[in-house]
Order: sequence, then structure tokens, then C-alpha cells
Amino acid sequence: MTQRTHLVLGAGPIGTRLALSLARTGVPVRVVTRRGAGPVHERIERVAADASDSDVLARLAEGVDVIYNCANPQYHRWATDWPPIAASLLAAAESSGAVLVSCSNLYGYGPVDHPIREDDPLRGNEKGQIRATMWRDALALHEQGRIRTAEARGSDYLGAGPNSLFGDMLMPRLLAGKRLTLVGNLDARHTYTYVDDMVTTLAALGSDERAWGRAWHVPSAITCSQREAVAELAAAANVSPPAVNRIPWPVLRTAGLVVKFMGELKHTRYQWDADFVMDSTAATRELGLQATDPADVWRAVVAQYRVPVAA
Repeated sequence: MTQRTHLVLGAGPIGTRLALSLARTGVPVRVVTRRGAGPVHERIERVAADASDSDVLARLAEGVDVIYNCANPQYHRWATDWPPIAASLLAAAESSGAVLVSCSNLYGYGPVDHPIREDDPLRGNEKGQIRATMWRDALALHEQGRIRTAEARGSDYLGAGPNSLFGDMLMPRLLAGKRLTLVGNLDARHTYTYVDDMVTTLAALGSDERAWGRAWHVPSAITCSQREAVAELAAAANVSPPAVNRIPWPVLRTAGLVVKFMGELKHTRYQWDADFVMDSTAATRELGLQATDPADVWRAVVAQYRVPVAA
């Protein structure tokens, strides 16, 4: 039996990994980005399209089994870019009958003083409410029987590239033994999600009807302080732990005048000034999904940035 196409919207670290993972299992994949970028594989079709154009996205979703929303608008443009994309995704899911699976985060919850569960209320600030509204709209259509949907929510990523805390911004410096500058309370406990665990969860939600109609936290085995994360990564790389400094929030706000991404971090300051812990046991208990062993995660992140030594 020929497998029907899966559509992946976005070709960032998550979308790229997901598309390749699906293709390697024999699933035809259509990757949609504004410029037609994406991974190269014989089962992957790359398409250039504007996802906010509902007619175009609906046409690309015809005959598709699952639509994965792995889009990632620039952080400072969420308020303008997400609503039309979200509306197009809902329309495409309804017209095609495809399951809509969204890659999301924890912003919608806002500050929480206990391990965050999927049934906690979505009381996030303005930035968080953008993602919360997207989920509420999708869930409403699911409950009306108009679409089928599920959402995977991860915490801050390990191994995700340019927008990951322990990614392009810090890993090259860590491996070189250079001083690191981090935000918030360096000793507050924080849950991290490994990118490959997000990919595994997204793929599972698209194929397991038990998952539909709910949001799920991605199984995430690492909860530690930033200081501990630096030590674990240094140990995995077999280098001495570098010195770590804390950047004051006023300095970060000033830097945000030049680098917009840094300026937007004020919206999630609460995640870094106090413990921010995610409970991800539901996906393991109910869907059988397992988080990658922490030791394997640290090694994989280091390997991603380790430059091979020439023979």
C-alpha cells in the first residue's frame, strides 16, 4: 500500500529533522517554506510558498495525511506573522482531512510555581497568548469534528542550532574554553527538551489517534540549572568547564535595541529567574514515548559542534 504524503511546514532544526526522519521510514514528505529550502532526500519534495495564503496551503495539502506545523516566524514578528499562518493551517487541515500536528512550547502557561502539566491553565503574557490562542482555535475545530489535531509542547531546546540556548550562541565558546554569558538565575532548575525527542513526539502524534484532541509535553529527561548544564556539556566534551557570567537584564534590554531576538527575551524572563520545570510523564505513560538518556543528549550536542581534527 502506497503511503500518502506528509506535509512539513518549515525547515528549521525541527522541521528539517522531522522531514528526514519521516522520509527515511519510507514516507513521502512535502516541505513547504517561503523560499523552497529544506533537506535533500529522494522522498522529500521542497516547495516555495507563502503559508499565510490559505488557498495556496490548502492546495498543497490536498491528498496529505498529516500536516506538521514546524514554522518559526521571527520572534519579534509573532503578533503579525502567526495569525494568518495559523488560520491557513486550520483551513488546510479542514479541507484536506489531514491531521494537524503543531510543534509548540511552554510560553502559553506563563509563570508557574510547580512542575507544569498539560492541564495547567494557559495564562501566559501577550507573547504566550499568541500560541495559546492558536491551540484554542485548533482544539475548538477538533471538538466540532471539523479537524483532527494534537500539539507537542517542548521546553527550551538542546541541540537546535541558532535559537537554542546551548546551541550556536554558546557551544563554540564552550568547546573553546571561553567565558560564557547566560541570562537569569544560573542556579534555578530548568527543563530542557532534546530536539530529537521533539521530532519523535511529533511523528507519533501524527499517527496515533489516541493523541488527537490533546496537547502533550515532549518527554524530556533533563532538568538542571544552567550552571550544571555547562558542567555536563564540558564533561561530555572532555574540556574544563568555562567560567560563567550572568548578564543583567538591563544590559540585555539595551542589547535588544540592536539584536531584536535578545530584546524579546524580556517576555520570558520568568522562565530564567526562577525554577521552570515541565512534567512530561503523560506522553510516556499514555503513549509509550521515552526521552533520550541524558548522557546521550549531552554527547550528541557536543558532537554537533565538535570540529573534526584533520588527519
